Amino acid sequence: MKLSVVVFINALAVALSLAIVNFYFQHSWYYLLITFSISLITSFIVFYYLLEKYIYSKIKLIYKLIHNLKLGKDLKDAIGEYVSTDPINDVEFEVKEWARDKKSEIETLRKQEQFRREFLSNISHEFKTPLFAIQGYIEAVQEDNFEDQEMAQQFLRKAQRNLDRLNYLIVDLDAISKLESGEVPVNYQKFNLGGLVKEVIESLEKKATEHKITLWFKEKYDHSTTVHADREKIRQVLVNLIDNSIKYGKEHGNTYIKTFELHDQILVEVTDDGSGIEEKYLPRLFERFFRTDKSRSRQIGGSGLGLAIVKHIVEAHQQTITVRSTEGIGSTFGFTLEKVKQPFPLTDT
Repeated sequence: MKLSVVVFINALAVALSLAIVNFYFQHSWYYLLITFSISLITSFIVFYYLLEKYIYSKIKLIYKLIHNLKLGKDLKDAIGEYVSTDPINDVEFEVKEWARDKKSEIETLRKQEQFRREFLSNISHEFKTPLFAIQGYIEAVQEDNFEDQEMAQQFLRKAQRNLDRLNYLIVDLDAISKLESGEVPVNYQKFNLGGLVKEVIESLEKKATEHKITLWFKEKYDHSTTVHADREKIRQVLVNLIDNSIKYGKEHGNTYIKTFELHDQILVEVTDDGSGIEEKYLPRLFERFFRTDKSRSRQIGGSGLGLAIVKHIVEAHQQTITVRSTEGIGSTFGFTLEKVKQPFPLTDT
């Protein structure tokens, strides 16, 4: 409500009150009108002066301060001083908006703090587990004084496996740190996605056979599906997703890699018929170190960062990744890539 309206309402109330009191004593409509008119004009002038000088001007200054602080110094200088026509309502609006923003910032900071604590706890545990194992195996070898060579070799092999796990963890931590900070650029190129899928399947066939998993590519290898992306990073995405399906699949199970052409994208899906994932875990599946079955995950191995890396790579391409899963039936991870519409010489066949 504008200042003039506020002042007029108050002046009207005072004028009516004085006019009624005057009429009560004088019983004259003439004096009532005179009293009402003089009181209205006088009250309006006095109230307007007092409110403008001692209240409204202060509110304007407060509003200017709030408004300019929100705009920032550079933007404020560019547009000049801003004066509101209704500073009282604008101050209320600005303060409420500021309070909402600050509340949102506080909630975000709390979530980040919680995430930081969980991350430090997780990374501490991930490092301690293989380190304690290595320490135990080395101490066992030292105490044995190399008398039992076969046992010593067995302990050393186990220590080596834990060293490999530490190495994977450090490499993945370095990779995800660089991806988050944007230090690793996305080197876009045009390539045949089918050829890349074939390479990844061939590289993981031995591991799949050891786990009694069959890998299927639901497109012919000579079918040209051309995408615009970073070939090596998409290779890493495919390796991580297919490797996960092998590690968590069932014996004599299957992993299917399928591609679907959308309007201006290619959808890639990696589907397994393993144990599946409980629905409550799906929203957190791409978090660092998050595992649905921690004991089994550590027996299988891995850094616990694979899916987080996959998510960062896909999002660095300005694309999306999703997961759907049914416990006891299997899981499907899908991500999109930019499709190339015009023909061109491929980087691989």
